[in-house]
Amino acid sequence: MNTHEKLNYVEFQAKDLLATKAFFSKVFNWEFSDYGEDYTSFSGQGLDGGFFKSDNCSLSSNGGALLVFYSLDIKSTLEKVVNNGGTILRPIFDFPGGCRFHFMEPSGNEFAVWTDKNI
Repeated sequence: MNTHEKLNYVEFQAKDLLATKAFFSKVFNWEFSDYGEDYTSFSGQGLDGGFFKSDNCSLSSNGGALLVFYSLDIKSTLEKVVNNGGTILRPIFDFPGGCRFHFMEPSGNEFAVWTDKNI
C-alpha cells in the first residue's frame, strides 16, 4: 500500500543481475519482475524496490545505507546466505536488543540480518 510521505521504494546497483536475483530468490524467497535487461524489481518484502545494472555497489563503510532483515533463526539465515553465494562481512555479534551479522550479496551490496531471539 502506498502511504503519503512514507518510504516506498529502494533501488540498488547490481553488477550481475542474474546472480543477485538467484541469491535473493533462494535465501529470502523473493520474486522479481524484469524490465528489460538492465532492471529488475521486487515487491512484498516490507519495502518494494529494484536492482539496476551498474558496476557500483552499496557498502555502509562507503556511506551507503544499510538495510537490515529480521530473522527468527539467525543461524539458519546465515547458513542460507553462505550456501547461496553470499559473503559474511561481520559474523554474528551482540548489540543492545539482540544480535546480527552483515553480508555481501553476489553483486557486492552490503545487507545485515538481526534477531532479538537468544542464540
